[in-house]
Amino acid sequence: MIRMRFTKWGGRLHWFYPLEPLGEDRHGRWFGARAGTPVQRGDEPPVVQGHDVVTLIPATGCWIGSFNPDHVELSAYIDVTTRPEIIDGVIHAVDLDLDVIRRRDGSVAVLDEDEFADHQVRYGYPAPVVAQARATTDDLVGLLTTAVQPFETEARRRLAAFSR
Repeated sequence: MIRMRFTKWGGRLHWFYPLEPLGEDRHGRWFGARAGTPVQRGDEPPVVQGHDVVTLIPATGCWIGSFNPDHVELSAYIDVTTRPEIIDGVIHAVDLDLDVIRRRDGSVAVLDEDEFADHQVRYGYPAPVVAQARATTDDLVGLLTTAVQPFETEARRRLAAFSR
């Protein structure tokens, strides 16, 4: 097992939960969490993951992607982050508020623009971090809209193999 550890700017703990390693390919490193996995945000009580999910730590890029089964409305949920690192069995990334989602109908949206704007001021995000987050978000919107790999069949294939 490996642990996901998202923080917010300044080191405040955000989300953390265990993941199973599923392998590596040209897209990056894949992990899975089964239905029933406890996930916790900061000091809040843990909640139980309601379905299997696969997560991709990309080979390049400043994001972490999660992919859901067909019965879940959001097929893809991508967190815009600092460059994820895996150190001593823990995935580390700073969540930069912005999320890019794709719904089952194929529509793509950006979430939490207001939180991103607020946190730029409140926490003093450096200009290069803001620029990287914006560029990453724009890239992800294009990739999810055109349904290129790994956001299309590769994510579904990985999830199907994991959920068997």
